[in-house]
Amino acid sequence: MIKSLHARHHQLAQQERQIEFLSNGIFKNGKLQSFEKKIEPIGFFPLKPSKIEIFQVNVGYMCNQVCKHCHVDAGPDRKEIMTRETMEQCLDVLERTKIKTLDITGGAPEMNPNFRYFVSEAHKRGAQEIIVRSNLTIIRANPKYYDLPEFFRENNVRVCSSLPFYSADKTDRQRGEGVFKDSIEALQQLNRVGYAKEGSDLILDLVYNPTGAFLPGDQKGLERDFKKELKDHFGVEFNSLFTITNIPISRFLDFLIESGNYEEYMEKLVNAFNPAAVSGVMCRNTVSIDWQGNLYDCDFNQMLGLKTEQKSGQHISTFDVAKLEDREIVINNHCFACTAGAGSSCQGATA
Repeated sequence: MIKSLHARHHQLAQQERQIEFLSNGIFKNGKLQSFEKKIEPIGFFPLKPSKIEIFQVNVGYMCNQVCKHCHVDAGPDRKEIMTRETMEQCLDVLERTKIKTLDITGGAPEMNPNFRYFVSEAHKRGAQEIIVRSNLTIIRANPKYYDLPEFFRENNVRVCSSLPFYSADKTDRQRGEGVFKDSIEALQQLNRVGYAKEGSDLILDLVYNPTGAFLPGDQKGLERDFKKELKDHFGVEFNSLFTITNIPISRFLDFLIESGNYEEYMEKLVNAFNPAAVSGVMCRNTVSIDWQGNLYDCDFNQMLGLKTEQKSGQHISTFDVAKLEDREIVINNHCFACTAGAGSSCQGATA
């Protein structure tokens, strides 16, 4: 109990420190830059939702990996886990609102003891699309997870898996020794049960994050390279590759500050600001729910503790689609990452 309270105190202190750091803005050519000032002249401030189409639920921060870039600060020592009661509230909202997509994330969401119940119930209750964001290695982590590919197939789950690169050195450098090998074996298992095979409706997507303080390359070009290398060397097939810019929060922000790369990285994001990407940012069609049922505009705001606007409701128990679709989205300077270059969202490039 004492350890849990200490961890929570540390998390809150980190959130407050990071929000203060991000709120100071970025000086460029002697002028203070801010995300608000960037989107105001193009008619997007205040930033408003379009239509809520994706219900993204973080079922807990526990994970079998400790990745350097992780914006969730996930790891084996995290004890925050969504209860079945909160899952039931989420399922009730899905049934009542007919929101199209349930996007389940973590940590490693599969480590929640009620994960399979949540997926199965969502499938039974008519969710049109169920996405599970898997780190792949969880499939190989313990015998109790070995049958996850079959479980995903039975529930027509769309599997979205992060893979830093198509070679072992870069992947293991970011995620730990042996991660690439386990990831390839998990991908092969998914292929064997029908994922990403011609004529199959079982979708397997990969997510690419840069391994350092720079922006991802062209999504289509990277997808082409990943498909060729993984097929030629390992017989692995997948559907699409999504590129996601590393968001300057949590572990990655700490890394940027400690390494002296913060100002340079933020300047890269500001310089790469793309007005065309603003309309497609994920907070405009997504609501994020944390393990306690609190509501956020996106998964990144969740990690900073920035809840949705108060008048629109801030907990799953008061979920109101009309109010949420009329809210003002909470923004800060980490939002520059989602509008840099071709844009970035959980569904990849936006422009």
